[in-house]
Amino acid sequence: MINKQVSSLEEAVSDIFDGATVMIGGFGEAGSPIELIHALIDNGAKNLTVVSNNTGSGHVGLAALIENKQVKKMICSFPRTANSMVFPELYRDGEIELELVPQGTLAERIRAGGAGIPAFFTPTSVNTPLAVGKESRIINGVENVLEYAIKADYSLVKCHKSDRYGNLIYHATARNFGPIMCSAANIAIVQSKQIVEVGELNPEEIITPGIFVKRVIEITNPAHESELVANQMKYPC
Repeated sequence: MINKQVSSLEEAVSDIFDGATVMIGGFGEAGSPIELIHALIDNGAKNLTVVSNNTGSGHVGLAALIENKQVKKMICSFPRTANSMVFPELYRDGEIELELVPQGTLAERIRAGGAGIPAFFTPTSVNTPLAVGKESRIINGVENVLEYAIKADYSLVKCHKSDRYGNLIYHATARNFGPIMCSAANIAIVQSKQIVEVGELNPEEIITPGIFVKRVIEITNPAHESELVANQMKYPC
């Protein structure tokens, strides 16, 4: 088996390149891999297509990546939330692209990407602007639209505990998109609050098998996006 633990955040994201498609875990402010995102800012890769549930909060994490003009396009479900300080203005000014996807459809498109399913039909978005230009089909008397799977070059994910082989355990709702983003990316990069020796994890508690993970780094005291936003923190400072 391969030891997938890396020693630094810089090493973890070192090969993310200009123009890459990057999936970033998190549901609102829960499960956001803040340290990995900030490392990506320091990396400097530009013209990124980012797949995430939302567009970040305040001026940290994903919002900071967008504010630093490193993101060309967002594929997400909630481009504007209560703490959205960056994306809405850039979008209105035509400085960033948006592909809006209903949340359930976004999750299924990512899951399909990891499962090798090229596309699927869903009734979600029928008779809305999101269905314009898409193939449709009547199935069992119900109109459906065709949605294509999403795959990524990289995914950035946060977990609660892992081993050196990349087997992952999540904490409650911070799990959210993590498992499917790991499987849908060519290279899944994970920050873990604790990395233990192989055999110490209960196999029944492992959600993401190590086969889907390329790199894991231990961040023993990870930042919480909600606290950073409440304290009006900004990255880079």
